[in-house]
Amino acid sequence: MKLYSILDLGYVQEGEVVDCAKSICKSGVVMLQLRAKSIEQKKTLELARIIKPICNDYGVPLIINDHPIIAAEVNADGVHIGQDDGTIENVRKLYKSCRIVGRSTHSISQVREAQKEGADYIGFGPLYATATKPGRPAIGLSDIVQAHQEFNGPIYCIGGVNETSITEVIAAGATNVVIVSDLLKSDDIGSYVARIKESAKKAKEKNL
Repeated sequence: MKLYSILDLGYVQEGEVVDCAKSICKSGVVMLQLRAKSIEQKKTLELARIIKPICNDYGVPLIINDHPIIAAEVNADGVHIGQDDGTIENVRKLYKSCRIVGRSTHSISQVREAQKEGADYIGFGPLYATATKPGRPAIGLSDIVQAHQEFNGPIYCIGGVNETSITEVIAAGATNVVIVSDLLKSDDIGSYVARIKESAKKAKEKNL
């Protein structure tokens, strides 16, 4: 299982960003996304400039949520966009050297559309109701297998994934996950990631 982490400024204070980014990057995640929904773009750009060298040091791709212009400014590895953030084609035009564009999907029809658009990866969820996306209904676990059949690239299941739910998420067919709040609130991110990976490994072995 591959773990994708989101450094969400809704959970991390500005003064904690450097230490948090370092802890995430050295924990063994495959990508780090900077998400700053409630912060002005100028400040997001400043933080992205701080985080990019940290990601470089650990060899972890940096993904910028929503802002291809910011991604271009800091030479980030990619951009992640939601359903209301325009087309993948336009994102690539805004950031010509971008090598990764991810798309949030919440249904099988959206998964199919992301496949047609040429998304490099997708987020699929929220599997469970989560405070990270208030008001968005949970989609459950039943479509995970079909999502993998419809999309050729990596799928990262997201939304309420934590130490308790990881076992049933993997059992339902997930191969990769995104964890946000549970990871960011943990006392030791490195130990947390190790436990998640071990739980996912056991769940996969049990269902082989």
